[in-house]
Amino acid sequence: MDKSRCKQQLAFSLLLGLWLPHCLTQTTPSNTATSKPTTTPTPSPSPRPERLKVRLSGYPRKHNEGRIELFYKGEWGTICDDDFTIANAHVLCHHLGFVSATGWTHSAKYGKGQGKIWLDNVQCHGGEKSIEFCKSRGWGNSDCTHDEDAGVVCKDERIPGFVDSNVIDVKYMNNKVEEVRLRPVVGVAKKKLPITEGVVEVKYKDGWAQICDVGWTAKNTRVVCGMLGFPHERKVNKNFYRLYLERQKNNFHLHSVACTGTEVHLAACPLEFNKPNATSSCAGGMPAVISCMPGPLFMQNSGLKKKLKISVKLKGGAKVGEGRVEVLKDNVWGTVCDDRWNLLSASVVCRELGFGSAKEALTGARMGQGMGPIYMNEVKCLGQERSIWDCPVKNITSENCQHSEDAAVRCNVPYMGLETSIRITGGRTRYEGRVEVLTSDPNGTQSWGLICGENWSTKEAMVACRQLGLGYANQGLQETWYWDSSNVTDMVMSGVKCMGNEMALSQCQYHKTVSCQRAAAKFAAGVICSETASDLVLNASLVEQTVYIEDRPLHMLYCAAEEDCLSKSAAKANWPYGHRRLLRFSSQIHNIGRADFKPKAGRHSWVWHACHGHYHSMDIFTHYDLLNANGTKVAEGHKASFCLEDTDCQEGISKRYECANFGDQGITVGCWDLYRHDIDCQWIDITDIKPGNYIMQVVINPNYEVAESDFTNNAMKCNCKYDGHRIWFHNCHIGDALSEEAERRFEKYPGQLNNKIS
Repeated sequence: MDKSRCKQQLAFSLLLGLWLPHCLTQTTPSNTATSKPTTTPTPSPSPRPERLKVRLSGYPRKHNEGRIELFYKGEWGTICDDDFTIANAHVLCHHLGFVSATGWTHSAKYGKGQGKIWLDNVQCHGGEKSIEFCKSRGWGNSDCTHDEDAGVVCKDERIPGFVDSNVIDVKYMNNKVEEVRLRPVVGVAKKKLPITEGVVEVKYKDGWAQICDVGWTAKNTRVVCGMLGFPHERKVNKNFYRLYLERQKNNFHLHSVACTGTEVHLAACPLEFNKPNATSSCAGGMPAVISCMPGPLFMQNSGLKKKLKISVKLKGGAKVGEGRVEVLKDNVWGTVCDDRWNLLSASVVCRELGFGSAKEALTGARMGQGMGPIYMNEVKCLGQERSIWDCPVKNITSENCQHSEDAAVRCNVPYMGLETSIRITGGRTRYEGRVEVLTSDPNGTQSWGLICGENWSTKEAMVACRQLGLGYANQGLQETWYWDSSNVTDMVMSGVKCMGNEMALSQCQYHKTVSCQRAAAKFAAGVICSETASDLVLNASLVEQTVYIEDRPLHMLYCAAEEDCLSKSAAKANWPYGHRRLLRFSSQIHNIGRADFKPKAGRHSWVWHACHGHYHSMDIFTHYDLLNANGTKVAEGHKASFCLEDTDCQEGISKRYECANFGDQGITVGCWDLYRHDIDCQWIDITDIKPGNYIMQVVINPNYEVAESDFTNNAMKCNCKYDGHRIWFHNCHIGDALSEEAERRFEKYPGQLNNKIS
C-alpha cells in the first residue's frame, strides 16, 4: 500500500471515528524504493535506573568507530539509520567516553548486526546524556532491516577521567556462557594460587554447573586454559578424578563443546546445551577436567623457569599482561601498526609472553605511543601460531602508519589473589590512602598492619597500586595525615625496596624484622594511584645530530656556576680569565604516555632564579653523565627544570603549558619540550677529560619525582669518541631500545677498555 493511499484511508477513517490499525502497522521493506510511513517521533520510555550499555562492533574498524549496539532487556541490538544525524553520533560517542563525534555511517558500513533493531527515527539535540533521552519511535518499534544499521566515528580523544574501555569484542551470543572457572579437587591444589588443574565449571543460574567430557578435546582445553590466563594445556589423569567425581552430585549444563582451539572464549565455540528433561545428561562420561601450564611469571617452582629468548614485549601497561606490543627485529625494538589488529593476533602475542588468550585488542595507541621503528602492519594471525613473527604481515614501507596507531593488548592472566593481602584506607577516593598489609603471626592468626614510610618512594608505590589493581602510582607518601577508622597502628613491614615491576610488595626486598625510626601511624607509607600516567622519552637521534664542543670564556659562565652547572674544578679557576670546555647538544623530551607530565611541587614552592630569570619547578629534571669503560662517572652535568613547557606538539594537539608570566609548567601528552644546545647548562663540562672513548648517558626524571608508566625508557646512551679537539657520538639509543645482546655489544665498544682512540 503506498503512502498517499494510506493517508487518504487514515483521514477518512478518522472522520468516521474509526481506527485502521492495519494501515499504521504495515511496514515497507527497507530495500525497496517506496517510501516508509511517517510517524511522529516520541520520547523514548523513561530511562531505567541502570546506565544504558552501548558498544561499538563490526569489522573492519578501529577502537573509536563501528556499528552502534545497545543492550536493552538483556539483549544487544542496533539502531536504524533513518533520520540519523551527527547530533545522535555526538550523544553516542560521549556515552562511550569520547569527547565528540567526527561522523556517522549508514547502510551497515561495519557489517550487519544481529537480533533486535532497538531504535528507529532517533532525533537528538546533541546535549543529551544518553540516547534513551532522545526522541524516537520507541524501544523495539522499527520498520528497518539490518541492512540499515547505523554506525559512528568518534574523535580519538578520551574524556578526562573516563575509564570504561571499548572492547573489540569476540563475536558470540550473549547469555550463554559468560563465566568459567576451574574448581580444584586435590586438597593441596586448593591452597595454592594460581589454580592450574581441576573441574571446568560454567556459571549457571545462581550457581555453577559442569560440562560433559564425552568428546572433549585438547582444543577445548586450550581455549579454557587461555581464558584463565594460561598459555598452554597439558595432559590430565582422568582415572584419578573419575573415582572422586562419581561420588559427587553433578549438574551438567553443557552436553558437548567443539572448539577449534583459536577461540578466545568458550562461548565462541559451538556448544550443545543439555535438554532440561533429558534422562541422562552425560552417558558414559564425567565432568570435564583439565590441566593448564602456567607461564614463567606464575610458576610456583622457580627452578622450572627457563630463560627464553624474547622477541616480543609489552610496554606502558598499568597491570600485568597489558601494554603496547613491541617486537624485536635486527636487535632493535619497534611497534606494530593497528590496521586489522584483532583478538586472534593479540592472543598469539599474549600466549607467546606466557599469558592466556587476549581479552582486548586495542588500537589507536591506547597504551601510549612508541618511539622506534614500526615493523608490522595488517597482522593476520590464525590463532595457533607460536609467535607473532609466524603470522602473515603487510610490508610497512608501503603504508603510512604513525605511532598514533600503535597496537596494544590486554591479556587474560591467572588469578593470584594478590589484592586480598593489601588495602588502602582513609583516602578521599578509593585511589588514595594509607597502605595496610595482611600479616600472619606464628599461630596463623591474620591481622592488618602498616608499612614504615622511611625511604618509601614512587617505585614502591607503583607496586602497591599494581597489586591493588588501581593503575599507576601518582605519588608515594612517606607521611599520611589521613583520617582513618581502621584503628590499625602497628608497623609490620619496613625497609621496602622495589624494582618497580613486581606484582606484589611481598616480592620486593624488605627487613626480616621491623626497624622503623618513626613508628607513629602518621609516618606510615601511603599512595595516590591513577588510571593513567605520563611517559617521557628523549629523542636519541637529535642528541647524536647536534653534539659539538665549545670553549666558553669564564666571564660568560657566572650564572651557570651559580646554578652548579660546571665541574668542581671550576671553583679553583682564575675567574674571570680562562675558559671551560663544554660538550653541548640538544635535548627533545617527548611525553608519549597517557597523562600530562607535571611537576610534583606546586607553584607556591617553585624557586626563582634571578640570574637566568626563570622558576625551577623540579630540583633535578635531568642528569647528564660521561662514563668510562668501567661505568665510572668521569664528568657530569645536571639540569633543574629550566622551565617545563610545550615547545611543539603533534598535529591536532594543542599546547597547554607555557612558562612565560609564571604560567603552568608541564608537558602535554603528544607534545615535547626542547632544550636547545645553545642555552645555559645544556652541556657537560669536560675541561678535565682526557682523550678516549666513553659512554654518554642522559637520564630524565632520575629521582622518580614524577610518576611515569615506564621508567625503563628514561635513560639514553651513546658511544662517545673524543680526540682532544673534536667529539663524535654514535649508536645513540633509548635504554630499552636494543636487545640484551646488542646492549652488551654496545658496552664493549672497541677501544673503551684501554681508553685509547681506535
